[in-house]
Amino acid sequence: MKKYIKIDEGSYRSNDMSGRVFPIIKDYQKFDGNKDGGFVTVDVTELDGFTEKNKVRINVPGISSLTIVPEGQYITHKDELKKNKTSKSSEKKETDSEAIERIANRFNILDEMAEAVATSKVRAMIVSGPPGIGKSYGVEKALEKQNMFTDIAGDKRKFEMVKGAMSAIGLYKKLYEFKDAGCVCCFDDCDAILYDDLALNLLKAALDTTPRRTLHWNTESRTLQNEGMPNSFEFNGGVIFITNIKFDNVRSKKLQDHLAALQSRCHYLDLTIDSMKDRMLRIRQICGIGMLKKYNMPAEIEEELIQFIFEHKHKLREISLRMVLKVADLWKMAPDKYKVLAEQTCMRPAREMYDLRTGAKL
Repeated sequence: MKKYIKIDEGSYRSNDMSGRVFPIIKDYQKFDGNKDGGFVTVDVTELDGFTEKNKVRINVPGISSLTIVPEGQYITHKDELKKNKTSKSSEKKETDSEAIERIANRFNILDEMAEAVATSKVRAMIVSGPPGIGKSYGVEKALEKQNMFTDIAGDKRKFEMVKGAMSAIGLYKKLYEFKDAGCVCCFDDCDAILYDDLALNLLKAALDTTPRRTLHWNTESRTLQNEGMPNSFEFNGGVIFITNIKFDNVRSKKLQDHLAALQSRCHYLDLTIDSMKDRMLRIRQICGIGMLKKYNMPAEIEEELIQFIFEHKHKLREISLRMVLKVADLWKMAPDKYKVLAEQTCMRPAREMYDLRTGAKL
């Protein structure tokens, strides 16, 4: 029986294979010697773009970069590749400068939309993008700007960045706290809400487009009673939901329906940073406008640090702005050996050979 595998992160002859799906011929194997990472042998008979006709080796940082998927996902992926090839045959390939401009324009829109929510021109927005690319920064900056005079007056702030785990009752309480017009509740990396039916229904009610948005808690709650909170209230505030989940790629039919309901109720902004190349260009862009200025490092060292991240992008635990700051911290701590420290603390350890079907070490 054939197995199919998704490459979460990997490359073939310097070409990024992240997100590609293949039939698997041979399970993950570690490179010989002291070289980090390994490879998986896949079937490319039905796929274009490979010099070999039958099978190729995809290099990956480790077994954690591979995911077993059903045959249906491979078929869908293959169809999408053919469709994209047809549509792109007459299109000009996007250059690095054009990609940077595209990404910058998306983040400019993010800033504008966050300000629109903060000034009650827009009632709700969902922002989707991979972790560590600066989604939260622009939103928080816009909200801070609108609360400048509130801070000067010493009044209660009209917004809050809510992060981490969030239960349904916790969501109800937080929305009640920021229910007034002009208030904004921003949920950052609270993705657990999307998997809780009760919390999702509350969020949908808060995002609704009807003139009056009334939220109800129709079950008995000692928490609400103890805090003197009502079982229903009208919500007139704004909501921003920042998530790492790309709504278009969710497989669960049930969750797809819920996410579609959320999208229909508010503005949805996908930052379109989908590939390793886009992440690296985003890093280059932000470093170019002074992200590392506080470290007071020479320009040649800054370029050397960024190049180090580029060269080791498939070994690092993540490719993000946070990773750049981690490596910069190591440079500040030990300028002469920051690369050695980064290899030990920021990169994945070498792994042994595993059977992808059972997960057992071979």
